[in-house]
Amino acid sequence: MTASEVTPEKIEQVSERATCLLSADEVESVLDDLAHQITDVLRNENPILISVMNGAVITAGKLATRLNFPLKMDYLHATRYRDKTRGSDLEWKHYPESELREQVVLVVDDILDEGDTLAAIKEYILQQGAKAVYIAVLVNKLHDRKVQGLSADFVGVEIEDKYLYGYGMDYKGYLRNAPGIYAVDPVDCD
Repeated sequence: MTASEVTPEKIEQVSERATCLLSADEVESVLDDLAHQITDVLRNENPILISVMNGAVITAGKLATRLNFPLKMDYLHATRYRDKTRGSDLEWKHYPESELREQVVLVVDDILDEGDTLAAIKEYILQQGAKAVYIAVLVNKLHDRKVQGLSADFVGVEIEDKYLYGYGMDYKGYLRNAPGIYAVDPVDCD
């Protein structure tokens, strides 16, 4: 399905063929656990929470309300997918506006897949002089194609190597708002 072939009807068909891996209630419980992990480590660090747009908009928003300690919020927009199912070169659309020098930074993203984007983001933040960079992801995808040496410090859930959507993860720019985490049927993974 090319971008011009993506219609609401086609997206509904993709959704009908998909498999629900985690319901909305299960994802909310995962977010509770993720918030506890982060709080245990960062509650006294006065961090800057940086949301990776567009994917982390839901995760970061829901997570931030569970982090009951002082923090600042910012965002960045770096993407490799551009509404496609396969990544390409990294495009920076917006850099964080906060001063990062000597700060503890918590980068929040929806998924750690291969990690090219998160590796570049972490490198950029460290180049800005951050004291420490932590990565939190809702989903860590299980496979052996990750950027060497990159891992998330805080993981909500680990899921097998399938194309996912929901809770910020998208299918060709759609379905980020799905109430749960879904695996796309292989027939729709073009």
